[in-house]
Amino acid sequence: MIRNVDKLLSKAKETKPQLQKKLEDSILQDLLYENFDQNVNMFFYIYENCPDVMFHSFLFFGQQRAIIIYIKGLSDTEAIEHFVLTPSMQRNPDESQTLNEFLESKMPVLNVKKVTTVAHCIESISDGNPLLLYEGEASGYSLGLAKREKRAIEEPVAEGGVRGSREGFTESLEVGISLLRRIIKSPALKMQAMKIGNYTKTNVVLAYVEGIADQTLIDEMMNRLKRIQVDGILESGNIEEMIEDNPYSPFPQIMSTERPDVACSNLLEGRAVILVEGTPFCLIAPISFFSLLQSHEDYYQRFMIGTFIRWLRYLFLGISLLLPSLYVAVLTFHQEMVPPQLLLSMAASRDAVPFPALVEALLMEISFEALREAGVRLPKQIGSAVSIVGALVIGQAAVQAGLVSAPMVIIVAITGIASFMIPRYSAGISIRLLRFPIMLLAATLGLLGIVMGIIAIAIHLCTLRSFGVPYLTPLAPLKGRELKDALWRSPLWMMDTRPHLTGESNLYRQSPGQAPSPKKG
Repeated sequence: MIRNVDKLLSKAKETKPQLQKKLEDSILQDLLYENFDQNVNMFFYIYENCPDVMFHSFLFFGQQRAIIIYIKGLSDTEAIEHFVLTPSMQRNPDESQTLNEFLESKMPVLNVKKVTTVAHCIESISDGNPLLLYEGEASGYSLGLAKREKRAIEEPVAEGGVRGSREGFTESLEVGISLLRRIIKSPALKMQAMKIGNYTKTNVVLAYVEGIADQTLIDEMMNRLKRIQVDGILESGNIEEMIEDNPYSPFPQIMSTERPDVACSNLLEGRAVILVEGTPFCLIAPISFFSLLQSHEDYYQRFMIGTFIRWLRYLFLGISLLLPSLYVAVLTFHQEMVPPQLLLSMAASRDAVPFPALVEALLMEISFEALREAGVRLPKQIGSAVSIVGALVIGQAAVQAGLVSAPMVIIVAITGIASFMIPRYSAGISIRLLRFPIMLLAATLGLLGIVMGIIAIAIHLCTLRSFGVPYLTPLAPLKGRELKDALWRSPLWMMDTRPHLTGESNLYRQSPGQAPSPKKG
């Protein structure tokens, strides 16, 4: 393939200043010219200084001038040569057959689409589909010959488990859609596609199950997505930040996952899923606070095990949020709450520490958070070693140097382990962030400050909404029927209804009265 456009450009009727003025006047929305040379000149100017954009000219059936425009690396060059150029450059065996008839019915390319505007032509080229223009027509043809490198389907790194599917989304939008289709085979699974980003033109798909999801929710999500006007979307987090109800809240109002089974389970509960090209993480909305504390394995284990693990998760959520603050409050204001023997031991360990309890706690917590983030950012081979060995070495050295006490190292270690119990990273980092202001309240007001902090967080959670759904549902407002999948995990045969606020249009997931019950006797 060579860039052979010199002869075509020499015949163009428009000068470069004239073309530049038309581009400034939104020529991208105009129709293609009827003059072949003008079309070629326009696209050559649009893709000036783009060496990866290839212009290959040839004669259609040995008679009419034509050109094919494609991006090297995004289009299948071998397919272009074998399925487009080879049959097009041969003599036409049927003289009565027009070029349009040949392109639409005889060319051995599965997806051939006629385009008439400059914007659609650019969109086709950018997607990797070559654009074919020929003399005598004010239109072109988009040839479905895109070729993209795809990562193999692998187990999700951030959401591993003992039991369940090992498949995870990849950066390819087509692969993500196919994974959803493999699980939900019903044609009720609908998808609405759009492009977001003035420059990136990122493909975004909103998926939902028709008849289960509330149409008002789908319309609201589409409106929020269409209102996004930004240069580019590089990850699903960019969309999450722009469509959530309260962007100033530390708590996420949209859940992300890279597991197709998690996405499908939420689709079957009446929620919507947003897939974004270029990232393996999809977005799920609306959600509740309890959704962030649920793991996919809760439903793959027996219900007693799932309930126990869920209660354990709630317990360690409180420990992760409050344990350092309780330690600071007790040492600063409420020493009488500690048994005398334990108080003497703690006093002896803190005898050489020159800092108050608050400074000691902040020093250790910030160091631990830094080590944890360093372990995440470093290569996998050394990341875990740095985080674990660094914590042990620094903790032991700090105790021996008299900077912190041994009980504080234990408190920080237990708090760190507790934070790993939260299954969603976005929820876990929110708890880690709130830990610091609560420590400040504990150091100034003692247990009263901790209680004030908890009340403030509870009030904030009560005011949050996720696409209109109360964040603390089904606890506030109270929905007793739905507590069986929030505070505990009931047997599957008892969870016969979908969540009230997301699946109300199709309430029953099992036929009423047909759900199995445990046998007696």
